[in-house]
Amino acid sequence: MKQLTKAEEEIMQTLWQLKKANVKSIIEMLPEPKPAYNTVSTIVRILESKGFVNYEKKGKGHVYFPIVAKESYSNQSINKLVDNYFQGSFKSMVSFFVQKNDVDVKDIEILLDEINKNKPQ
Repeated sequence: MKQLTKAEEEIMQTLWQLKKANVKSIIEMLPEPKPAYNTVSTIVRILESKGFVNYEKKGKGHVYFPIVAKESYSNQSINKLVDNYFQGSFKSMVSFFVQKNDVDVKDIEILLDEINKNKPQ
């Protein structure tokens, strides 16, 4: 799966939230300052060429929808982060966040409890 630019990710986040949208609807959801219509339209077409979105024709326009699940992209992005910055070690990543971001030990315990509850038996 290809990596997205920051602008492409922002459009994808909006499409994942809306499920289906035309360019105008996407722009309405974006924060100020809003990008130009042509800019968003171009990014959506790039996302289509990268295999992240598809469209259906509606009148004279198009309604776009994601064909890559947010969870799939998130998983790939996290794995790439772990590989590139933490030598493939989730333990190193968690340790980094505990040390640098003052993550509370109670938060880690709660997280571990959640993981153990959801672990397949």
